[in-house]
Amino acid sequence: MIDLLWLALSIAIIILLIVQVKLHPAMSLIIGTVFLGLTLQIPLPELADATAGGFGNLMAGIGLSVGFGIILGQLLSDSGGAKVIARTVVGLTSERFSMYGLAAAAFLLSIPVFYDVTFVILVPLAIPIAREANKPLPLAIGSVALGAGVAHTLVPPTPNPLAAGSIMGFETGTMMIAGSIVGFIALIAAVYVYSWILPKIWKPAADIDKEVAFESEDAEEKNAPGFFLSILPLLVPVILILSGTVWLMFEDEQPAWLQFIGNQHIALLLGALIAYAVAAKALNREERDESANTAVRHAGVVLLITGAGGALGGVIRAGGLEETIASSVDAMGGNYLLALLVCYCVGAAFRVAVGSGTVASITTLTIMASVAPAVGIHPVWVTMACLGGALTLGHINDSGFWVTAKLPGFTLTGGLKTYTLAQSITGFFVLILALVGATIIPMGT
Repeated sequence: MIDLLWLALSIAIIILLIVQVKLHPAMSLIIGTVFLGLTLQIPLPELADATAGGFGNLMAGIGLSVGFGIILGQLLSDSGGAKVIARTVVGLTSERFSMYGLAAAAFLLSIPVFYDVTFVILVPLAIPIAREANKPLPLAIGSVALGAGVAHTLVPPTPNPLAAGSIMGFETGTMMIAGSIVGFIALIAAVYVYSWILPKIWKPAADIDKEVAFESEDAEEKNAPGFFLSILPLLVPVILILSGTVWLMFEDEQPAWLQFIGNQHIALLLGALIAYAVAAKALNREERDESANTAVRHAGVVLLITGAGGALGGVIRAGGLEETIASSVDAMGGNYLLALLVCYCVGAAFRVAVGSGTVASITTLTIMASVAPAVGIHPVWVTMACLGGALTLGHINDSGFWVTAKLPGFTLTGGLKTYTLAQSITGFFVLILALVGATIIPMGT
């Protein structure tokens, strides 16, 4: 069991470098990975190969997909299509269910768009909706935070859930189906519970810092695409990816043409091309190129961190730690409920320590990759527990926390009661649904 202690020490080094030394998460992950390899006594040439191989294998699985997905989302945002989708979804609900509509809009919008961008788009919309529906502003802000958080964490093509399939060994289509269903159910339950809790703890004198930064909803862009065109770049890759998963439910093998168009890289390339064409209604060629370039810059940072997590996984496999972790799970008596709870707690601990949901998710998934076969359940449920934990307890060391707190004019305690509380409730429901899913459908297809 000394190897598990070395793993714990390497994780502590990673956290220390990120939190105290303020070193970039990708560099911190690689340093912790090399330290782990040295303590496991992996020969130096093999350690170098395992580190680079783990990085490269994960990038081969998700690199293009993440890049195309981020380009798609950036074009959708810059063209005004994201706002059109948000207004349309919210407009489908009545005043009574307006908070569910806001959360659903944030959920849908955050599938292709980063959390911070989703929040900035929806805050000007949330404020007048809260006033018209006679709902507290922090309730509207929390609804946006939980909807955007759960979609960004569970539904591809955002990096965390997209990497999950490659790390855990199952199809992206499976993650898309499970993440959408689990995420949306968790969203509905979380809005209900959050709406009950928040009024009991919100103290305006302590939780509001100043007047809100946005007084009214932004005017709609004159040349923004309509709802159908706006959502088309998202629907096409989803349909293509799911088509292969659905086909395998009825047939043993996919035809070659379906394997090609259902490949996540090809599907998301087509989605990005459609987004580029749709954005032409609002942006000229130079503006679209700049939008794509901005997305590529963002993608580089995300991919570097994600790939570094893959490097850690490569060294874990090379050092035989997968079998050690699986044996430790066996020592629990093969109790999958306890194993999922451990996955959730590890994800939450990483989120508290490092702040970044991406770092917390990728690292937890990498460490827990061998749990599913050890307890005899489908790896998608282990993934849900890990990601549910990584969604929980984001606080002041997370950039999303400050965006959520400062744009509406809340204090630190106001941010804790909106961003932290709302997303933690959602993460808890994701865990509950993972436990239920593993009980009802232990292996799946």
